[in-house]
Amino acid sequence: MTHPLAALLASPNRPRPGILHLGPGAFFRAHLAVYTEGALQATGGDWGIEVAGLRDAQVARQFSAQEGCFTLLVRDGAETRAQVLGPVLGGIAPEGILARMAAPEIRIVTLTLTEKAYGLDPATGGLDLNHPAIAADLTGNAPPRSAVGLIAAGLAARREAGLPPFTPLSCDNLAANGHLLRRLVLDFTAQRDPALAEWIAAEVPFPSTMVDRITPASTQTTLDDARRLTGVDDPLAVETEPFLQWVIEDRFAQGRPDWDRAGALFVQDVAPYEAMKLRMLNGTHSLLAWLGLAAGHEFVRDAIADPAIARAAQTHLEAAARTLAPVPGVEPAAYAAALLERFGNRAIAHRLEQIAMDGTQKLPPRILTPAAEVLARGGDTDSFARVTAGWVWHAAQHEPLRDPRAEEIRARLQGVPRDPVALTAALMALPGLVPPPLRDDPVWNRQVAGHVAALMGGAA
Repeated sequence: MTHPLAALLASPNRPRPGILHLGPGAFFRAHLAVYTEGALQATGGDWGIEVAGLRDAQVARQFSAQEGCFTLLVRDGAETRAQVLGPVLGGIAPEGILARMAAPEIRIVTLTLTEKAYGLDPATGGLDLNHPAIAADLTGNAPPRSAVGLIAAGLAARREAGLPPFTPLSCDNLAANGHLLRRLVLDFTAQRDPALAEWIAAEVPFPSTMVDRITPASTQTTLDDARRLTGVDDPLAVETEPFLQWVIEDRFAQGRPDWDRAGALFVQDVAPYEAMKLRMLNGTHSLLAWLGLAAGHEFVRDAIADPAIARAAQTHLEAAARTLAPVPGVEPAAYAAALLERFGNRAIAHRLEQIAMDGTQKLPPRILTPAAEVLARGGDTDSFARVTAGWVWHAAQHEPLRDPRAEEIRARLQGVPRDPVALTAALMALPGLVPPPLRDDPVWNRQVAGHVAALMGGAA
């Protein structure tokens, strides 16, 4: 029996599979799925998506139960629009991922995972061989369960079968995400199979991408509005803003959908766009999260409405923009103004808690790397220090702290006085977090401690 959502599709013709996606959460549904739907509507092609979670099969099962269909709500001021999308064909259980990677029809494997799911060692920039999932996969005693282990095993199976490789395509907020994923996969295969590593280095493209669309976690209001607007209960419904952006390096082993027909931009080098987004949007998001929570706010829209935090956000956008190389087709002041307008969208309930998590993963590319560049040029690092102070205060007083290094942070703060200088010194010394020139700079440490003191006094 046809699922009621399938009856609402604009185009009932479903493609055959061509993409396997890992991590079918809200952002995937509001971004990659939207672009793929647009490409299929424009030019067709066998680019249907199969989805899988690395650990949990629940979302994959729900996609299968709904014939891959789900509801997208776009909130813009007082208006909410609903669209039923159908580029997803169904879900795959975790134990079925490897077999699908080896299937000839799968030509692209896309990823939207958390930063910590990559098994990255922040101290080296390479693979963390002690990461539990990575360490388990390296033994080869069981089917792989990490994203890097699965990609390596999937590519190995294709090489052994004489098939061309699929293209691994990261869609996560990681600096040089394609280059990073390539290094991690090569680090992994060098440990297990050096010949495979050589083949991957020669044959497999890892395009980098820049993704952007503010997508809060779904709530009961999301589900209620989806039901009201479509007449169908949909536990997969997501809500998002009108804006969306995707910049992709155009390097694929076996073709790709015409995502550009849906608005994506194909380029030779994504780095300028990625730096702009990480440092301006994501860096300011982190400022809003940590300063907003310290001021007692719940949502981004409330933090940006706080005059003191809004001034800090404007200052930080200007400071971040000064660290950037020119970005083709983008004027920094206009980009900053558009970001402030997006942050203030009263229809989007984006929880600060969602943005504040995993600070040790987010700080380096968003805040600390540009701050180190500013320091090297003799510039003023104060705005970057303010954001870092927000994280220091959040890490020192927030329980439970949602961070892959939470236990290490707790241990380091054990017995440390609730003093701005002591807290700053303890967390700036966290191994591998802060670039040494910045960590050892007395002006930087005074700036961070000064902003921690202001937060302790209740001022942003």
